[in-house]
Amino acid sequence: MEAGDELPPLEIAVTRTLIVAGAVASRDYQDVHHDPEAARRKGSPDIFMNILTTNGLVGRYLTGCFGPAAVLRKVAIRLGTPNYPGDTMVLRGRVEEVDGDTAVVRVTGDNGVGRHVTGTVTLTLPREPGA
Repeated sequence: MEAGDELPPLEIAVTRTLIVAGAVASRDYQDVHHDPEAARRKGSPDIFMNILTTNGLVGRYLTGCFGPAAVLRKVAIRLGTPNYPGDTMVLRGRVEEVDGDTAVVRVTGDNGVGRHVTGTVTLTLPREPGA
């Protein structure tokens, strides 16, 4: 792995169940993440994914690319357009730098509306056998 390497994309179906389950799992009980009528009253066309679910999906993406022994050391993400039910988010990553067993990866996630998430993740990578 070297700086400039592109990671394979990961497509994630944004379902109503994923949005609600992610909010409940992260103890985010705000009604805009589970109640469509409440979300509409607050100006959203539907419920939408919370940042903690997005953060978890970014982690899943990177451990899927680098293996379960990779350790996320620093995750800095920013949300853009919401993830609504029925859409698909595509996560992509690019290795920005590598220093020994540490890598910095730039991550983006896009949906049908636009850019949902951007961020940088610092990981400690597992050592290769014999290294």
